[in-house]
Parts: sequence; structure tokens; C-alpha cells
Amino acid sequence: MLGEVVKFQAPAHHTGVTSRVGTWLGVAFGLCFVTGLLSHGVQHDWPWPTRPVDLYRVTQGVHVISGVASIPLLLAKLWSVYPKLFERPLIRSVPHALERGSIFVLIAASFFELVTGLFNAAQNYPWSFYFPTAHYAAAWIAIGALLLHVAVKIPLIRRSLEPGPETKTILSRRAFLRTTALTTGVAVVATAGVTVPWLRKISVLAWRNDGDLPVNRTAKAANITIPSDWRLKVGEKSYSLPELRAMPQTTHELPIACVEGWSQNATWTGVRISELINAKGDVRVESLEKDGLYRATTLPEAFAQDPLTLLALKLNGEELSPDHGYPCRIIAPNRPGVLQTKWVTSLEVL
Repeated sequence: MLGEVVKFQAPAHHTGVTSRVGTWLGVAFGLCFVTGLLSHGVQHDWPWPTRPVDLYRVTQGVHVISGVASIPLLLAKLWSVYPKLFERPLIRSVPHALERGSIFVLIAASFFELVTGLFNAAQNYPWSFYFPTAHYAAAWIAIGALLLHVAVKIPLIRRSLEPGPETKTILSRRAFLRTTALTTGVAVVATAGVTVPWLRKISVLAWRNDGDLPVNRTAKAANITIPSDWRLKVGEKSYSLPELRAMPQTTHELPIACVEGWSQNATWTGVRISELINAKGDVRVESLEKDGLYRATTLPEAFAQDPLTLLALKLNGEELSPDHGYPCRIIAPNRPGVLQTKWVTSLEVL
């Protein structure tokens, strides 16, 4: 009948279930947004500390893991609320229309974020737009729509979360919530091994290292050709590879942590940047790579002066392979992998 509101009575569609799942989803989305904001900032020259050395691997790991956790939570939330799509009338008032519009924006932005994020973690880009820019912009849209949605629904959320008597219906709702929590937990454990080493054997969807440091961009993919007369330019000076090897060598264990979420410790040997460059200031690092978004990067002064920051010549005691940046590469504490420039050809104080 026209104007009649269709009601769905299944336990999974109760407002209490929706509110609880929505709360969990809000926490996961909040963690994902904040850590994603940090990752974006460190890649765009926001102030970022050199210590602790594992900070970026933790924040980016939380970013990816909370994004994975959001997927089953979002699906459970949509399952819980989808009957509202069948409510009549579709539009009751202007505020109701605005609320429905904001929900559509929230769902669309959330799916965009989660789907593109998964593809990025898999290093698969079946689109023509630049992923970091689009992902960053959509994150603001999603979080804005989420905050608006919560602001509108907060009175209903408070009422629905109030404790009530134990009934068969409430027990059924709890079974749905337990299933949702279990599914989310399985998804997290299945991928958390990319960040948490002791979970790698049971993280079936995580990258497995087999003892080797992974490579996101190979020398072949970067079209790298090492000149026979290669020399590293440092300001007005230049050094051959034998000259760099003859300098005092320093060895440190530092992690490589990439935006895809994976991270791994490795032992690096090379020359301290602070001993190569006497002047203080930010350092422009250029690669032999002719194109690519990260062929040239900026090493902030705090990192350039840090004793852990190396122009690495060896990885795990062996000479760098071409895929790992031969003849030399940057390795610094608490930096994203995309900024640990490979195939370095020049260092210049800005």
C-alpha cells in the first residue's frame, strides 16, 4: 500500500546489531584513515621522526590490516541495513533525502577505498588514474560522509545499545555479531603476516619471503643500465664504486616497509650519508632511473644526519643485486620503501 513502511524482523536487521557492527566498522575506518593520512604525509615531506625505526612499518601495517578488517564489517553492516532500501515512501522529507544521499556517498567511497586498496596491496592497477591521489581524495569523502552519518544516527545508536532482557531474539542477534567478529578476525590473521613476522606461517594471504627480500620494482622494469664509468656525484665531488668500498663501512639492521603493507628486516652495509656530505640541509637523491614517480626523492636533514642512514652497498653481507639497487641505494630508518631510492647516481644538499 502506498505510504506503508515495510518492516523486516530478522535478528540481523535489528538496529542494535546495525549499531554494534557500525561501531566496529567506525573504529576500523578511523584507524585506516589516520594511518593512511600519516603514510600520505611522510611521502609528501610532512615532518616525520627518524625514531623508532619500526614506526612506519607499524602504522602502514595497521593501515592495511584495518582496511582488510573493514571489508567483512562493511558487508555485514550492509546486510543488516539493506531492508531499509525497501522502505516506503522512498523519500519522506528533505532531511531524509539528504541523509539517503550521504549514505550513498559513504557506501560508494568506502567500496572505492577498499577495492582500490586491495588492488594496490596486490600491486595490480587495472585503471588509468594515479592511485595515491585518488585514494587520498576518496578517503576524505568517506570519512566526511561517515561523520555526517554518525551525527545523524547518534540518538538511535545510543538507544539501540542500551542493555535489554535476555531473549531468544537477542541471542540470535549475538550469534550474528559473533559470526561477523570471527570472520573479521580470520581476514585479519590471513593477511597480518605481511607486517607481523610470527604470523607469516598461518597468514595464507600474506606475502611469503622464503628468506629473500622482496622487490617491488626490478631493474628491468625500471629500464636501468649501469654505465661502465659510473660514479656517484656528491656536490662538487664524485666517487667510483671502489672508492666508496674503501671508505669506512657501517652495518645496521633496518626494515624495508612498503606502502602495500609488507615489511621485512635486513642487514645493510655501506657509507653513512652524514660522512659523505659535510654540509647540513635536506638532500636531493637522484636515481639512474630515467622516469618514474620516485626517480628523485628528498632526504630531510634529520634523516641525512642520522647515523643509521646509509648509502648501502651490501645487503645481508652480499653485494647489492641490480634489483636491489646496485651499485648503491639509500636505506634510512623509519622511511617508506618508495623513498629508499635505488640505483643512486647523485646526492646534492639543497
